[in-house]
Amino acid sequence: MPEDVCCCSALGRAVALLFMVLLAAATLLGNALTLAVLLGTRRYRTPHGYLKASLAVADLTVGALVVPLSVHAELALALGGPAPAWTARANVSGSGGGALHPCALVGPVFAGCTLVSISTIFLLTLERAVAVLRPLHRDAVVTRRRTGALIALSWLGSFFLAVSPLLFGRDVALEYNPCSRMCTYAPRAAASALLLFPAFDFTLLGAAVLVNLVSLGSLRRHSRRRRRLAGNECALAGARRLPSGADIRAARSIGALTLAFTASFSPVAVLVVGNARGNEWCGFSFFAFWGLAANSCWNVVIYSAGERRFRQRALRLLTGCRNKSSTHT
Repeated sequence: MPEDVCCCSALGRAVALLFMVLLAAATLLGNALTLAVLLGTRRYRTPHGYLKASLAVADLTVGALVVPLSVHAELALALGGPAPAWTARANVSGSGGGALHPCALVGPVFAGCTLVSISTIFLLTLERAVAVLRPLHRDAVVTRRRTGALIALSWLGSFFLAVSPLLFGRDVALEYNPCSRMCTYAPRAAASALLLFPAFDFTLLGAAVLVNLVSLGSLRRHSRRRRRLAGNECALAGARRLPSGADIRAARSIGALTLAFTASFSPVAVLVVGNARGNEWCGFSFFAFWGLAANSCWNVVIYSAGERRFRQRALRLLTGCRNKSSTHT
């Protein structure tokens, strides 16, 4: 392993392990609760709710598969035992004794779920833009069937893109990186196939930012119009064409989510470009990848927890579960 303080010191390992455990717990709890609210409440069974559920599934998968594997490897080292055999770079992308290498599963899952999150954010941005710019046509344009088809296409396309460096890049392998403490794509030479990830992600994120700017500009005009119409009963009929307060709050939340994901993905994009050129930045690698993984935890806060009705429903679920457990006890 590289001689890096962040990577190899006892204190650094302990802090990193604590962070991983807390992140896994928060990600699993937050996104499981989000899915329970979205799928168990009739008012959320809408195209917007389905897109949120898709994003929560991607985040939940990261918390259930990607983070626990890193916790397992770091816990073995923290207890003073030997590192798992699959963490050695000599075993990259291979199988020992006929067993599947864990990184062969976890690496594409993390990449695929990240791509799903970005494509879902883009779809959420488009859905909110229609609600803000064409509120009267939203139900005709954004339907459940079309949304379901777009979600399926998002998952299929994202995971195909996630495995494409392995299918079309001869100098790319999967390994457990001791710096990032994750299963990542490792270029054996200047692997241009890895540049597909930042190119795809920044294309969608850039488009989402532009659409959000248009939507937020329209919201400002609508807010001014609402203030002008306040107290004018004769103009209330015209106000029906304006977006509702819920649509406005949702559009602002999606805008904040887009900016947050862009900020967290940018360091990973820089790292991927550097790795494709043969560079390896150990300390930066850890903060870049785990900053991206942390999105799976606080996405819930941005796009759901800020809604009062969502919080009330989530509190009812938690209270109900607590009451049932106390009754059985």
